[in-house]
Amino acid sequence: MEILKLPVGIENFEDIRRSGFYYIDKTMLIEQTLNNWSKVTLFTRPRRFGKTLGMSMLRSFFEIGTDKSLFDGLYISQNKSLCDEHMGKYPVIFISLKDVEGLSYDEAFQVFSRIIGNEISKFSFLAESDKLTVLEKEQFKGLLHIEKGKFIFDKDTFTASLKLLSQLLYKHYGQKVVILIDEYDVPLDKAYQNGYYHEMVSLIRGLFGQALKTNDYLQFAILTGCLRISKESIFTGLNNFEVVSIMDSMYDECFGFTDKEVQEILKYFNLSEHYADIREWYDGYHFGNTDIYCPWDVIRYCKSLCADPTAKPQDFWSNSSGNALVRSFIDKADVQTKDEIERLIAGEYIEKEISQELTYDEIDKSIANLWSVLFTTGYLTKQGVTDDGKVRLSIPNREIKNLFIKKIREWFSDTTANDGKTLEQFCNAFVDKDTEKIEELFGDYLWNTISIRDTAVAKDKKNFYHGILLGLLGYKASWLIKSNTESGTGYSDILVEVPNNRTGIVIELKYAENGDMDAACDEALNQIEKKSYVDKLKQDGMRNFIKYGIACFKKDCKVVVSE
Repeated sequence: MEILKLPVGIENFEDIRRSGFYYIDKTMLIEQTLNNWSKVTLFTRPRRFGKTLGMSMLRSFFEIGTDKSLFDGLYISQNKSLCDEHMGKYPVIFISLKDVEGLSYDEAFQVFSRIIGNEISKFSFLAESDKLTVLEKEQFKGLLHIEKGKFIFDKDTFTASLKLLSQLLYKHYGQKVVILIDEYDVPLDKAYQNGYYHEMVSLIRGLFGQALKTNDYLQFAILTGCLRISKESIFTGLNNFEVVSIMDSMYDECFGFTDKEVQEILKYFNLSEHYADIREWYDGYHFGNTDIYCPWDVIRYCKSLCADPTAKPQDFWSNSSGNALVRSFIDKADVQTKDEIERLIAGEYIEKEISQELTYDEIDKSIANLWSVLFTTGYLTKQGVTDDGKVRLSIPNREIKNLFIKKIREWFSDTTANDGKTLEQFCNAFVDKDTEKIEELFGDYLWNTISIRDTAVAKDKKNFYHGILLGLLGYKASWLIKSNTESGTGYSDILVEVPNNRTGIVIELKYAENGDMDAACDEALNQIEKKSYVDKLKQDGMRNFIKYGIACFKKDCKVVVSE
């Protein structure tokens, strides 16, 4: 039997089913959609949780002329009466807005026009349809105005396009239309970032208003996105409009992988021994009442393991898109928020009121709104709800925790980089063996940053201080700084080669778990001697050597020097 392939980045249902890819059966979404029927349904889920593949599957199921064999052996095929009534019975309009962006409104409108134009041109048979009047055929041709290979729309034609296309398809087939709009909020996000938000809101409100609200030829519509944009801004007056968010138990298994599905995929590819790692790194999301893994991460890591059984888990999810949101959150953090971030990184939860409806121009207005967005976009997850309706938020897994720590380090290095004079003093103090100055300035930096709380693992805490110290010493462009380098009989924390006087500096860091920083400093210096960390510096031609034992405890430090 042919071994199925892992579908990394493949979001087309037909490709997955035809080309020998492993598919986790999510066709229950079709049954639930028809049984819980709403005129317009919006699913909000974080990115990389299978929304586009789900929409592609819906298109393959409902579209007239579909290949019904694509669903053989899948859950939905057991519901024969539902398949007989609905499979392959509807004209389907499917647009994905995930690529609608540009530095200006005109650029974004051009991309949007291309997407709408490409979808309309799939129905070019309407221009010759004997079910349409001459006037209706002319109306269809009027939707496809092309100059120099580009679709050209004026705003009125654009906003009426999906409704008119629905009407003509209905006339041709005698059947109402299914409209699928994937990643509906991406154009709004990009528009907000680039300063044309209100124009884009106006455009989308016009398009959706006609296609979804005043469209007599619509059977039903499904939209997906990360955020639930407030009804007032783009869904004004839309009745019979249902929003299914990560808080809802309906459809809670339809996007992302359940624990059972992850165990099945690992078993199929003989990777079951990696279950604990995958759970620690990529699980931890809670949609409705179900525990969910990020599917993008699971598939990417499984593919890595198939190629290299020793591959370590990585941050796949946040590397696949921008994380400006976490950074702007940390930038805005006041003392209380810094304390809450520390608690989250330590594995605790915090309680917050979550606003499920926001407009993009409200997101940055307050820290409270940023908490809501971090939750809905997958950077935080729900551990439960309090009696007064607050949500218990926590960081879902190791991958996102690492992302927060990375963003804190970036923020720290950006904020300290502006203070060249202090950094110069700090670095020079290491050459001058001025332990008091090092303690004073390092202590100040620790006081002003977000730390790893005492509930975190000692190793995590040590790494955190190590990262901060590396960033500060990196200010000296002429110094060669090495981290965790093999030296002598072990790996030294930090080695510094100062060209001036060929001075080599060894720094060993310890976290004083019990608060005894003197003992921790002694332990650090003993380790430097015992493991001969100076050897590497000698090999590199250094002649003068300075050894530092540095102990950290909470936001305090102790520095001891030896030569």
